[in-house]
Amino acid sequence: MPAFSLEPEQTAWCAELRDLAAERLRPLAEKGEPGRVNRLLLTALGELGLLERLFTAGALDLCLMRESLAHGCTEAETALALQGLGAHPLHRSGTPAQRDRWLPDVVTGRAVAAFALSEPDAGSDAAALALDAAPEPHGPGWRLTGEKLWISNAPEADFCTVFARTGEAPGARGITAFLVPADRPGLTGRPLDMLSPHPIGALTFDGVPVTPEDVLGPPGAGFRVAMDTLNLFRPSVGAFAVGMAQAALDATLDHTARRNAFGGPLKNLQAVSHQAAEMATRTEAARLLVHAAACAYDAGAPDVPRRSAMAKLFATETAQYVVDTAVQLHGARALQRGHLLEHLYREVRAPRIYEGASEVQRSIIAKELYTTAGTEETTR
Repeated sequence: MPAFSLEPEQTAWCAELRDLAAERLRPLAEKGEPGRVNRLLLTALGELGLLERLFTAGALDLCLMRESLAHGCTEAETALALQGLGAHPLHRSGTPAQRDRWLPDVVTGRAVAAFALSEPDAGSDAAALALDAAPEPHGPGWRLTGEKLWISNAPEADFCTVFARTGEAPGARGITAFLVPADRPGLTGRPLDMLSPHPIGALTFDGVPVTPEDVLGPPGAGFRVAMDTLNLFRPSVGAFAVGMAQAALDATLDHTARRNAFGGPLKNLQAVSHQAAEMATRTEAARLLVHAAACAYDAGAPDVPRRSAMAKLFATETAQYVVDTAVQLHGARALQRGHLLEHLYREVRAPRIYEGASEVQRSIIAKELYTTAGTEETTR
């Protein structure tokens, strides 16, 4: 399927999701406490089959879900995404026993998952993480000691995908992924008060015991588990951004068509209409880049890291521009607490940092470009 063309069934499904987000999910989101896990919302996502679809659909479907939900209810989109982020390593790298224990509850929303990669001194440089997995002196297993920061769904998650240094090799090659239930002794956490009202927190590991049965993937291969997850979710972070940009654009078109100033509707002012045209063009370009990256992932293309980074970079930066311009065109009303654009203005800043900041994406793109150029040079 060409990346620039959706099938009619996909287009209809996206429209259905936008309606569900606005009519069914947004009221549940409004009942939740900002910055905390909304289990009622997760249950509804499970009842709609969207949590299960996280693990049965491809990257393009994931992007379509995230964009459509973000258009009508950013909280529902975030709940879906954080559940997928935390549980994807389990789905892809877990043992049959691990999957049987947790995935049925994940897809119904009864079990909440967390993705515990970042640390106080290892955010953008994920390979520098320091959470120590010290071998048990009298038997198999390890003890986890250290802190994780800016962790999705922490501290309320029922289990965490945790990345710790087991020391098989230096750098990224000495990291192992573990599935750690929240009731393990020595594991505590606290919520963080973020600009965007997302359930994000910190986790403290004080000698938390883990066993070989808790390992996700081979020991020492945890960094690959993490990057596999991020390569899938980075384009869909772009889709989240596109959904917010589209919501801001739609609000702007409606406002500038109805709002009268200087003898007529704002849309009649060239300065306004040209800004709307620019917003629409950038949003569509971001959408196409996201779709292209997702299709590349689904096809198993070798350039997925570059495409994923490009999609996340361009879409999140575009959304920031579109939402900011929308606020400017709406004027002071958009700054009032409770206005759609006030909400989007706070929401849109985070994706430029989450799952790899814009600067990291540029580094990935540049590395991939020069690696490809070097390969081509040696074959001449």
